[in-house]
Amino acid sequence: MGEPQPQGAVDAGALIVGNDARAEPDEGPRRSRLFDDGTRLAAADLHNHTLLSDGAGRPEDAFASLRDAGLDVAAVTDHAKIGKGILSRFDPCGRLAGTRPHGWCRGIVGLDEEGWRLTGRVADAADAAGVFTAIRGFEWTHPTLGHVNVWFSPDWVDPLSTSGVGWDGLGDELRRIPGIGPVLDQVLDSIPGDPGMRPLYDWLSAGGSALAGFNHPGREPGWFDAFRHDPRMADRVVSVEAFNKMDDYLFDSPHRSALAACLDAGWRVGLLGVSDEHGDDWGRPAGKGRAGLWVRELSRRGVREALVARRFFATRERGLRLDASADGVRMGGVVAHRRGPVTFALDVDAPGWAGRRVDIQVLRPGGELPAVAHVEEIVVPAGDQPVVRFAVPLDADDGRWVVLRLADPDAPTDAPGPAHHPGNRRALAYASPFWLDPASISTAGRAASGRRPRATEEAGGAFAGRRLDRGEASQLLMSEQPAGGWR
Repeated sequence: MGEPQPQGAVDAGALIVGNDARAEPDEGPRRSRLFDDGTRLAAADLHNHTLLSDGAGRPEDAFASLRDAGLDVAAVTDHAKIGKGILSRFDPCGRLAGTRPHGWCRGIVGLDEEGWRLTGRVADAADAAGVFTAIRGFEWTHPTLGHVNVWFSPDWVDPLSTSGVGWDGLGDELRRIPGIGPVLDQVLDSIPGDPGMRPLYDWLSAGGSALAGFNHPGREPGWFDAFRHDPRMADRVVSVEAFNKMDDYLFDSPHRSALAACLDAGWRVGLLGVSDEHGDDWGRPAGKGRAGLWVRELSRRGVREALVARRFFATRERGLRLDASADGVRMGGVVAHRRGPVTFALDVDAPGWAGRRVDIQVLRPGGELPAVAHVEEIVVPAGDQPVVRFAVPLDADDGRWVVLRLADPDAPTDAPGPAHHPGNRRALAYASPFWLDPASISTAGRAASGRRPRATEEAGGAFAGRRLDRGEASQLLMSEQPAGGWR
């Protein structure tokens, strides 16, 4: 069962209307002060669990709670562990019915085929065009390599069926399920070894519309096969979590940063915040991660397009609006630049934030830890004051990625790095990375010398100043449709 198409053309301005009836809506204007391109801000949480794996409540209750809490976009992504294939026919949790707590077995086995179908039906029932976007996903859950969220896929897969599980100790754990021994031996004997992340990437690249993201980077010891880059995943792996629950993932330890390792390895991902909720109060606890997506329409299609464009930010602050540009290119995009000053602009707003002091840290590649090229101390402007602008000299030879991290200058981080590192201030938000590309300079120069740029170039979108592939051209055509009632 695939993700259905939107139920009709959707006015992005309806985001505000859709929130009016909610118990605790995210507040604040939804239009960017940097780009007048028809996009609107949608509050999103793309990582949640239910009793279909190791969560506490039903998926229908999860979507209802997330909507009532003021989210515009939500995904249920239960753990996919070993429930696919032969184990789905064996039905170990059904055999244990009445003898063990249901959650005990589901926590080991994870999602199964019936749970996947149920999640799809519930998501379809909860989805309301222009008001609330409900998405079915799953979390590919490997005990050592790491966890990967997958959205917009008509099917699901787990580490067992993709040969992606290292078996040291796992067989003994699974044998706690009565009667599973012969079936487990048959499965394990058929698997040649642990080939790392490749089988999952093979599955993702086989076609379809699936998108994926790295979850809580650095928590599992394998670091997604040391973040070995697979070029086939350029249009599939779109995110890495900067906030998970209440945790900031800038530092894996005082000496390493999994977030920096991911970007250094060549993954052009945006930065997400998620709650990773396992309780039954989805969307409500303050201080947990969430994301802001700049969408052209509030629908599954609109959310997917924003993720592919990396047009989103990570935060733990309810009601935050953040947009950012570098030399006119929106966050998540490619900046035609070799060396010299880059001018950043930020639109920052949240309830009660006008006049608040905030540090803008410019993070750059720095080896095991991110370097901080500059810290801009700002006072958040009121709505009738100019947006924040500042320039920083950057050299593409020092590394291609640039991340803007908003931090509270008066509060320490909850996951400290090395002494005196500016990253030891508590993070408020991360903008998705910019990518410096000297090879784009000549193309950008031709555009500036006489040809009228396309709409996304004028808006500083992710396609500015470079040749488009077919997928990007399709996105560009979508972005240039008449705005109609969206203005």
